[in-house]
Amino acid sequence: MRVVRVLFEGDCRYGLADDDTVTLISDEPFAAWEPEGIIALHEAHLLAPTLPTKVVCVGLNYRTHIVEMGHELPTEPVLFLKPSTSVIGAQQTIPLPSGAGRVDHEAELGVVIGRRTHNATPEEAAANVLGFTCGNDVTARDLQKRDGQWTRAKGFDGFCPLGPWIETDVDPYDLAVECYVNGERRQSARTSDMLFDPFELVSFASKVMTLVPGDVVLTGTPGGIGPLHHGDVVEVRIEGVGSLVNVVGEPC
Repeated sequence: MRVVRVLFEGDCRYGLADDDTVTLISDEPFAAWEPEGIIALHEAHLLAPTLPTKVVCVGLNYRTHIVEMGHELPTEPVLFLKPSTSVIGAQQTIPLPSGAGRVDHEAELGVVIGRRTHNATPEEAAANVLGFTCGNDVTARDLQKRDGQWTRAKGFDGFCPLGPWIETDVDPYDLAVECYVNGERRQSARTSDMLFDPFELVSFASKVMTLVPGDVVLTGTPGGIGPLHHGDVVEVRIEGVGSLVNVVGEPC
């Protein structure tokens, strides 16, 4: 099942998508709902598929990225947060903040929480997951190095594209994760290369903070990160999940 969030007749609505249509539903997908009509998928204006209270991100979870960043293998997940205001949807513009220097793409598998999750085991975490989405942990690399911590570098408005939907029926343990910029493949790995698997990450995060329905856990990026420039088209492809495409805007 593909859960989408769409703009329909001036309202933000959730729905269930197939290859051709969207069935609008009466409430959020985390609650009880009823079907409320069908619209054509090509006529639907897709928004970010969830409005998280927070995006919990994981750094250094693929060996190839750890090597390119010059770090040692972590013994436990490295967590940081992106604000809810950083979230945008498919086809929306990624801004280039003035003075940020180099801005990089980071293709990631996103885990969308379906039920309140606190102090969960990996098995409990898996039962509380609604599904998976594509994410791009956009990063102002110069600021990340300058600040020594990652909040400013990763927290700009528009620095967390998510979408195009939430796929509920996929096994996350061995999926291809790729990033293309202007059609050129820059990142390519499989989720089986992660140091900590998606449900381990949700469990670990839930022992630090309560995760609520709609929150997202980004599971880290593989090697091959690189800079984005005005006019670039950046695409995150995840096997069995979908394709998230965004355009990079002008410096602002």
